[in-house]
Amino acid sequence: MVVVAIDGPGGSGKSTVARRVASELGFAYLDTGATYRAATLAVLVAGVDPGDPCAVLGATSGIDIDFADGVVSLNGADVTDAVRSDEVTGAVSAVSAVGDLRETIVGLQRLWVADHGDAVVEGRDIGTVVFPDAAVKIFLTADATVRAQRRSGDEEAAGKAVTDIELSLAARDTADSARTVSPLKPAQDALVLDTTDMSLEEVVAAVLEKVRAAL
Repeated sequence: MVVVAIDGPGGSGKSTVARRVASELGFAYLDTGATYRAATLAVLVAGVDPGDPCAVLGATSGIDIDFADGVVSLNGADVTDAVRSDEVTGAVSAVSAVGDLRETIVGLQRLWVADHGDAVVEGRDIGTVVFPDAAVKIFLTADATVRAQRRSGDEEAAGKAVTDIELSLAARDTADSARTVSPLKPAQDALVLDTTDMSLEEVVAAVLEKVRAAL
């Protein structure tokens, strides 16, 4: 089984690149961020404080999360759009910082890949924690303003000022990089690509070159 790990902060292009690379290789594709967003949605629906680890664990105990063909499911319901809401975006860092919950979700992510075989897996701790033995590890980054401009084109960011998006991304970066459990950082053996001045095609080509050299 071959795993290609693609990590990076929001707006770095990892989702788009991961989908393209998976398609080119004929691999399965897993957006691990969607699994944490689904758990966050469960917390919000339960009406508990996302900053209270005990409440978070209680609200997420026994939930069923699945990801298939770009569709995110929570307890059998399609929540693909709901997990991209502003409310979920604002709470996901706090929820995903709960160590026991991360341990459970990482287990689910590993089982998903075991079931689907060769996969491109994207997130924030894939190369460092989820699949530290991945055949290929990529860490994408980009200038903060460029990342905000890219994110402004997403449906979930429609109507938002680029400056506001940049502030939101900066806050998420700080929270994810500073957390004790599974902080956002490149794996020591990752290929770090600054995509600021790279086209999508150039990034995809660079990743594919790395993957094919490793196979």
